[in-house]
Amino acid sequence: MTATAHADARASVVVVDDHPVFRHGLVALLAEDGIDVLAQAGTVADALACVATHRPDVVIMDLHLADGSGVEATRRITAEFPTVALLILTMDGTDAATMAALRAGARGYLLKETAAESIASTVFALARGEFVLDRHLADRIPGILSRPGQGPAVAGFDGLTARDVEILRLVAQGLSNAEIGRRIFLAEKTIRNNVSGLLAKTGLPTRPALIAFARDHDLGKSATEHP
Repeated sequence: MTATAHADARASVVVVDDHPVFRHGLVALLAEDGIDVLAQAGTVADALACVATHRPDVVIMDLHLADGSGVEATRRITAEFPTVALLILTMDGTDAATMAALRAGARGYLLKETAAESIASTVFALARGEFVLDRHLADRIPGILSRPGQGPAVAGFDGLTARDVEILRLVAQGLSNAEIGRRIFLAEKTIRNNVSGLLAKTGLPTRPALIAFARDHDLGKSATEHP
């Protein structure tokens, strides 16, 4: 795939990987596809600094970094910069790693064996607000979620942030992403990203299922107007 194939697409990234040879090779491949690489980082600390400075559309994150975990970096970035999409690109395709990353807020998960053109396509998809999993990982998600302790976070909404619950409450009222965004003063794209994250965190397949889940737990009944 070439930059011509993405002539109308726009995406900016920060690449985070502690292997310089792999990182530089990936940067070159992304540039060939017309993706604007704003910065590179090899540590959690540098990743946070780069995102704060450049505010990319997407961060491409390895899970194992010299000074810490890519999962923790993902959690901190998604909390501080909710409009930035996190794409995990790793050698670790285990169920535990996948679910930990998704719970931390990752919106994409690919293995490093993925073809370069697929990585580029995924970056553009995440920049549009989509959610992407490696095909082999996606096939395993239903089985993972069916295991004890892996299903929807019901009691106390474990794993959901206060913002997640706020958005879930408004989704339960049947509001559109645009309406929710106006209500809590966030961009529609940000709301779309958060709703996709809620689907991943709860293990629910569709927005109607998310609405039913929220209403089953009385979230839609006690919502109040945002000031």
